[in-house]
Amino acid sequence: LPDLMQHDYAYMLQWVNRNQLKPLDAYVKSNVIDLSDVNPSFLESGKVNGKLYGVNLGSNAVCLTYDPAVLKAAGIPEPDGTTWTWDDFERIALTIYQKTGVKTMPFFATDPKVGFDNLIRQSGAATYASDGKGLGFTDPSVLKEYYAIQLRLLEAGALIDPEVAFVNTTPAESEFAKGRSWVEWLWSNQFVAYQAGANRSLKLALLPQIKNPVKKGTFLKASMFFAIPASAKNPDEAAKFINAFTNDIGLNDILMGERGVPIATKVREHMSGKLDEVNQEIFAYIGHAAENSSAIDPPDPPKSGEFLKMFRDQSMAILMKQVSLDEGVKTIMEKGNQILQ
Repeated sequence: LPDLMQHDYAYMLQWVNRNQLKPLDAYVKSNVIDLSDVNPSFLESGKVNGKLYGVNLGSNAVCLTYDPAVLKAAGIPEPDGTTWTWDDFERIALTIYQKTGVKTMPFFATDPKVGFDNLIRQSGAATYASDGKGLGFTDPSVLKEYYAIQLRLLEAGALIDPEVAFVNTTPAESEFAKGRSWVEWLWSNQFVAYQAGANRSLKLALLPQIKNPVKKGTFLKASMFFAIPASAKNPDEAAKFINAFTNDIGLNDILMGERGVPIATKVREHMSGKLDEVNQEIFAYIGHAAENSSAIDPPDPPKSGEFLKMFRDQSMAILMKQVSLDEGVKTIMEKGNQILQ
């Protein structure tokens, strides 16, 4: 095989900073790596300082999955998935509860920061500062609203009990699978497991929009990248190899999306006809997300693990009303900066 590397974004960044990866732009310009059929959104995560170093082998994105039968029972049209807002979501959740008794899961109970990332990105900011040494926002209003929506649903009786929701379960054991929630929050590559656990027809949608969004909160996350080391003995052959994985229909017939949703439109459309309904839904969603996304944020900083635990602990405290909304948000802001600094 030609000299290639497979890695995630953080690893790729380290190699770029040490000048150990070869930029791929010349191969793209000469069409050795043909990216003419690839939406630019799929390529952003492989770029560093404007240069392309990694070609995405497959993508997933944050989403929500919902039960269309519950919406139908409540007399509610399915969301368009592009222009709906958090006000729309809250109204839908309340109507569903009032008409069917089905509740709403708290947002991303396993990792609440994932949901908040989407909202704060819409505001034009980010959870982490660009240097990773503090929070990337100073205005707490988006963070407050993230919890306020859930607290209002909780007050109305329409939110799944946080003490139940925050218990880690398998998809088949979840409140969503049991039909007690009309919605669940996940990454698109988790949809197969949640569909199997629920054992009923489900659909995927983008997260709603905040008021007056500055940019798209959704981003495409690469499953892995192909890159060429600067020391490669066969860089031209490596470039052809990357092109084959990206564009070759026969090769992708063998892979069957095992590395994630393919980035070339013709390959994705071809594969869709060979997949079951569940994977067709994922492929369609990723195509939709590619049209409604913005560039991925830099890799999480070294202290992110500690930050994630604190964020989840405070999310539980707020939703279980162990602390007030203002107190919980203040703690996240203060402890977040302390941890990251």
